[in-house]
Amino acid sequence: MDNPITRAEHEEFRRTVNAEFETLTAENARQNHRLEKLESVTDQINKLAMSVQELAQSVKAMSETQAKEDDRLKALEDRDGQKWRDALKIVGTAVAGALVGALCAWLGLA
Repeated sequence: MDNPITRAEHEEFRRTVNAEFETLTAENARQNHRLEKLESVTDQINKLAMSVQELAQSVKAMSETQAKEDDRLKALEDRDGQKWRDALKIVGTAVAGALVGALCAWLGLA
């Protein structure tokens, strides 16, 4: 061997390598912890997105149902109004008939 290293040099090199190894190990542990947190947050965001999508579908279905109910309510309201108009027509026709009948009787046509 051309230039053998001394025991002290070897120990110093070993301490340096061990210190670097411990630093890298600690950094890996910190990075792993951060990755776990990121995965957790990502899962929560995905769950929230799914909930929002389900809520949107529910609101859409509710809106469609409400539109149908509005149509049914309008039909019911119009039906009652139509009955009232029909009743007024009948009463008007009866009054007009009575007046025509009275006029004919007064003129002696009946």
